[in-house]
Amino acid sequence: MTDDYAMVRVKLPAGEVYPHQLERLATLSEQYSIGSAHVSTRQNVQLHWVILEDVSEIMRNLAEVGLTSREACGNAVRNVMCSPLAGVCNAEEFDVTPYAIATAKFFLRNPLNQSLPRKFKFNFTCCEKHGMARMVDVGLIPQIKIINGKEQRGFKVFLGGGLGNKSFVGHQLEDWTPEEDLLYTSIATIRIFDRLGDRKNMARNRMRYLVDEMGWEKFQNLVLKERALVRMTQSAIVKLSIDQNPQKIEPHVRISGFDGKSIPDGFSRWRKGNTFAQKQAGYYSVSITLEAGDVTASQLRAIADISREFSAEGYARTGFVQDIYLRWVAESDLPRLYSKLLEIGLANPGSLTMVHPIGCSGTTSCNLALTNSHRLAKEIQRKFIELKLDEDEDLREASIKISGCPNSCGQHEIATLGFFGGGGRAGKDMYPIYQMSLGGRSDGDTMLGLTLLRIPAKRVIPATLKLIEIFKANKKQGDDFKSWIHKVVTGHADSAVKSLDDIKKILLPFTEAPSIEADKDFYADYGSDSHYHARTGKGECAA
Repeated sequence: MTDDYAMVRVKLPAGEVYPHQLERLATLSEQYSIGSAHVSTRQNVQLHWVILEDVSEIMRNLAEVGLTSREACGNAVRNVMCSPLAGVCNAEEFDVTPYAIATAKFFLRNPLNQSLPRKFKFNFTCCEKHGMARMVDVGLIPQIKIINGKEQRGFKVFLGGGLGNKSFVGHQLEDWTPEEDLLYTSIATIRIFDRLGDRKNMARNRMRYLVDEMGWEKFQNLVLKERALVRMTQSAIVKLSIDQNPQKIEPHVRISGFDGKSIPDGFSRWRKGNTFAQKQAGYYSVSITLEAGDVTASQLRAIADISREFSAEGYARTGFVQDIYLRWVAESDLPRLYSKLLEIGLANPGSLTMVHPIGCSGTTSCNLALTNSHRLAKEIQRKFIELKLDEDEDLREASIKISGCPNSCGQHEIATLGFFGGGGRAGKDMYPIYQMSLGGRSDGDTMLGLTLLRIPAKRVIPATLKLIEIFKANKKQGDDFKSWIHKVVTGHADSAVKSLDDIKKILLPFTEAPSIEADKDFYADYGSDSHYHARTGKGECAA
């Protein structure tokens, strides 16, 4: 962006967003932005290309509907994230949503975190599969323990993880942290980071660097000792305000049903790749596919109406993969909902599959980006939907994540196939290129992807399709794409292709650059018809 424009990031704690808030965001995007908004991987909504003088008016408008951009940026506790499936996931031990909301409220405008060495992030996850608890400063997974014959709520707490130019997987603090220690643990961790974090070198002042440089055992001991001090000295009235009231669910009553004859074409395909059966019988969570997180003002208003009409909880949630969830949708309402989404252009299939890649904003708005990762994600999604890859069960659990630079706003290091942008050169001519990595994941077996090779931007799609072809030729019974890649990167593959070097040899032809005379388009980035040049400016990474 230029100095005359700003990006306004709106916090949505736990991703919750109500219909009247969606409508206000739609209005603000029309009045002050470009008529659309962007849903980020951190459950925020971003308005781009805002004139600086308009920012204060946007803030006033947000406050009127209970939203804020306070501490959505800066060296403070950022938006508190929570799995969009918390409360409806079959594998969860209890709903962490009230704890995420209470944590967000406690730290908002709290003097404790107004001037940290760098930004600080919480992630509450419903289970091992549906989150990224090990890839943030403080990650939490609910865990119930039986003590004296009674169920006691607590958490598995992970500290010191994070994505960026150099990423680290978090460490588990202790076997089990009781819920009454949640606040004490959070305060203790922030206080240690505040005292000891690097305030001089911006490139290395996230908490994960402190943990790495200090060593986990030393950092762990400091946190546990600090927590004991906090527990003894913290006022008894300072506590998390956790809403323990049962969630209000109001099923919608239909006068007439949706007869089978009127179900639109494509419904079965959409249902397979976009819906999740809740633990509550008869209800589904629906992931609304957004292309690289983009949603227009008219679509925001339509989603507001749809959430009122179809969600028994009456609101929507943003997720971790640039999508919007509608939960508590009755199974009988799914055909009707699909029809509504078709009308507004948001019924693309495959939202919960590899067909739905993540792409950060890239050069469309970011000063740090080197490539248009945003547009590449859209191109991949459109091509893969055309090829109906969302219907391939082998690809369902895999992921593609793309960043426009090494800073991991697109979470490329925890993707089955990850890409981050850069520039390549053939003689005097430059072209956009992506560093490709394999095998990243953020579940119970969290690991960072391993570097493979650099693929020119215009060869990413054919190289990815070739990799899928390699998998199909080498998979064994029970393998899907994600598990096969995991076997390869961990050295446990028993197929003809069994190592990264084997894959690299096969994909090497895709790295060759033709002359600019032979293929002029090769030297232009997606979304541009001009010659590529790597340009960056001063910015603040969104990761």
